[in-house]
Amino acid sequence: MNDKIEITPVLIESLIFTFRDEQVMLDRDLAEIYQVEVKRLNKQVKRNIERFPNVFKFQLTDK
Repeated sequence: MNDKIEITPVLIESLIFTFRDEQVMLDRDLAEIYQVEVKRLNKQVKRNIERFPNVFKFQLTDK
């Protein structure tokens, strides 16, 4: 996590996937960009859930 990475538009575009006709970024990629652990990123989302409308997030399940 301590390795500095250069954030470029090309990098961001390479981390965007189309899933169920929606453009998405994975939590692991966002965590890398923000240089935090994935569990810390997810914890902050849960703590500040009102700042993340449902259209901004979803979690995959086994179903």
